[in-house]
Amino acid sequence: MSKRRPALLAVVCGSVLAAGQHPARAEETAMSRTNSCPADLASPDVSQPLPDVPSPSKQRALQPPRHGRAPTVGLVPPELLPRSPLERPSGHLHLIFPGLKDEVEVDLYNEDGSYNLDALERASHVLRCRRTEAEKPIAPQLLALLSHIEDHFGGKPLEIVSGYRNQRKKTSNHYKGTATDIRIAGVPPRKVRDFSATLDRGGMGIGLYPRSGFVHIDIRPSPSARWVDYSPPGSNAAEKLPPRGWGRKKLRS
Repeated sequence: MSKRRPALLAVVCGSVLAAGQHPARAEETAMSRTNSCPADLASPDVSQPLPDVPSPSKQRALQPPRHGRAPTVGLVPPELLPRSPLERPSGHLHLIFPGLKDEVEVDLYNEDGSYNLDALERASHVLRCRRTEAEKPIAPQLLALLSHIEDHFGGKPLEIVSGYRNQRKKTSNHYKGTATDIRIAGVPPRKVRDFSATLDRGGMGIGLYPRSGFVHIDIRPSPSARWVDYSPPGSNAAEKLPPRGWGRKKLRS
């Protein structure tokens, strides 16, 4: 038994397989600008006072986000989600992680329907931190959702953008081993997002990243959440850095 097996057993025993999900998706709000022009430019009404000019700080606050539209986040009321149980997926999972030049193809379940611990361990290994190659057992419930997505899109492999992240921001679901960012070759991210939303039975986060071309999927305490983030690739890099002193600790170990 590998050193990771006890931790993996704890994760399996503490997880409950997600049942189906049909989330009421939070609408993506669009920013719009309205330009107006005086009705009579030749003879302006000089009796009216000139409008106040906003201070420089207020002008900066009124400017649109530097990288495009700000993320729109919405919580999904539990009563809007389906209550019917989610059927078990095939369990087949083919993950490709270009950032680590690694991939794995596994079946998550044993013949009796229980989780295959070796398969979970192999999947967690491929979903390791890209920056430090540190590993953490990935929640089986999340892996089952990924299998559902693979099944729906004809067995196409899932390309991993990010899995577990050994990072400074420890509140992130990536740090907890309960989130992954994915894309599927030949499938628009919006379609991946839309189908993923049908799997939600509560406690699922789904984020669309149009400029980076991927979909974030996580499991979390209810309520579920939806958002759209137009940030370019590499945003929020500081919070994704490894913990301070990580390099020195690794050298001493």
